[in-house]
Amino acid sequence: MQKKVRIIDIAKMAGVSKGTVDRVLHNRGNVSEKARVAIEKVLEKVNYKPNIHVSAISLKRSYKIVVTTPEISLGAYWESIHNGILHALEEYENVKIDLRVFTYNQYDIYSCRQTFEKIAGFEMDALIIGPTFPEETISLCKKMDQRDIPYVFVDSTIDSTSPLAFFSADHYVCGFMMAKLITSIIPDQANIAIFQAVRTGDKSANTTILRKKGFTDYLEKNRCSNLILTIPFSVTSPEDNEMYLSRLFQSQREVPAIVVLNSRGNFIADYLETNHIEGVKMICMDLTAANVEALKKGQIDYLIGQEPEYQGFYAMKTLLEHLIIKGPVTKQNYVQLDIITRENVNFYKRFNNVMY
Repeated sequence: MQKKVRIIDIAKMAGVSKGTVDRVLHNRGNVSEKARVAIEKVLEKVNYKPNIHVSAISLKRSYKIVVTTPEISLGAYWESIHNGILHALEEYENVKIDLRVFTYNQYDIYSCRQTFEKIAGFEMDALIIGPTFPEETISLCKKMDQRDIPYVFVDSTIDSTSPLAFFSADHYVCGFMMAKLITSIIPDQANIAIFQAVRTGDKSANTTILRKKGFTDYLEKNRCSNLILTIPFSVTSPEDNEMYLSRLFQSQREVPAIVVLNSRGNFIADYLETNHIEGVKMICMDLTAANVEALKKGQIDYLIGQEPEYQGFYAMKTLLEHLIIKGPVTKQNYVQLDIITRENVNFYKRFNNVMY
């Protein structure tokens, strides 16, 4: 068994005092460049891994961390991200953390703007952001940059910002995959209805735009001749969806395939079941409770999983380790995309629950 390297051992090897090593490990300053270089060489040589729990206790301080994401609902996508965040806090239970959560309506730019303005001046050590409105996110991030407050993105990243890290699916690749899957189970030249969420005060979310671009690029690259019908989809006004769907099926003799670019495929599945419409192939995003139920019933053919729990867990873990031990950070963290079917969903959920 390899002997654990202690701070006193590092001090002896570097020819400095224990206090100097401690200041380097905790980034406290007041260390000469010569001493810092000597210590860092020893740390690299012995592959030193600091104990984040001991480091946090020794610092005798608490950390104020703010989380802002779209609203959370039971069994939905954003609840999974928050579950991952809470799981990370359980792992670091010895660290004193003051967690504040602020949510907003992801389909209403004014709700997001109000929430971001509220937290911009909030006292905090770090921030986790679920960004869905680019301009509002950029404005918030500029204020964080001015205050030297680190922030991490979950679900997506936004250009013109400088996050410490982000944890997200590659949404372009996701759309590319969705096109490949749906065209493999429908006839050539069959119509494909793409449902794209509409929002108050702004265009579709960046994630949706990237997925649609990946989808259409796949069709173009592979010279697919499918007719694409883009249908608006409203989460805030469900009665509008009834109208959109009725118009779609009245105007088209056949709709062999439906693609939902967000996690709300269960709404479409419910409509098809209520109206006794059969034979429609469907693919959508995320293992929400309602989507999984529709998948098991055969109403949805494929779900694309993007590991939301993993995103939340490692966003919080990354922030804590950065705050406490100033460890190296990998900025770009694209999560695995999983293709979930009726046949493998139970295994996937069991496996995913014990991954981290």
